[in-house]
Amino acid sequence: MKTRAERDGDSYVVTGQKVWTSRALHSDLLLLLARTTPEADVKRRGDGLSVFLVDIRASLGKGLDIRPLPAMINHNTTELFFDALRIPADNLIGEEGKGFRYILDGLNAERILIASEALGDARWFIRTASEYAKTRIVFDRPIGQNQGVQFPLARSHAEAEAADLMVRKAAALFDAGEACGPDANMAKLLAADASWHAGEACLQSHGGFGLAREYDIERKWRETRLFQIAPISTNLILAYIGEHVLGLPRSY
Repeated sequence: MKTRAERDGDSYVVTGQKVWTSRALHSDLLLLLARTTPEADVKRRGDGLSVFLVDIRASLGKGLDIRPLPAMINHNTTELFFDALRIPADNLIGEEGKGFRYILDGLNAERILIASEALGDARWFIRTASEYAKTRIVFDRPIGQNQGVQFPLARSHAEAEAADLMVRKAAALFDAGEACGPDANMAKLLAADASWHAGEACLQSHGGFGLAREYDIERKWRETRLFQIAPISTNLILAYIGEHVLGLPRSY
């Protein structure tokens, strides 16, 4: 939010830094949110921010530096460094100073998309664990016959189905051009929780084999943990629901 873009003739000059920008090294274009009016000169922190379309390939080495950010999962995320990068003024999207509202609208779509991805993870975990629990025989009976294995998978299935309904509601509202902030946030929250609980149940049902790379469970388990943090953390969603849905005092 501190990255600055200052108008200079027919260009904007950008200086600052961004972190956790996914796949920048594999992309051609970048949507950049930068401050065009100093924070001291605006009434609200969300004012004075603008969105630009940046040609990544044309900008590399000319004020833009992209550095990989190694992480626990293979998400191809990076850090971006802007050092007097010139962007044509025509690359401004919409009106100057109103970019934060544009970004918020896009974030609703992102949360619906990520919720759908989390649901895919949940269903993979449930299907994988269920098939294993049917065929893994211990003490002359399949482990899926034991309630300690069966119940977590059944509960995960119920959570995934409930989350799916909220995802579909949020998607329908977004497609219709209706306000969907609460629905998109709740969809992401519920789907992220469903995928994490399903991942835990899948890993636990496989025992030691859940940690074996050949089963792919440990990889998916690590990946689905990301949804509790990004693209928005679970706690921020709860704070949003508390303030904007329930009308409670702002907690931060």
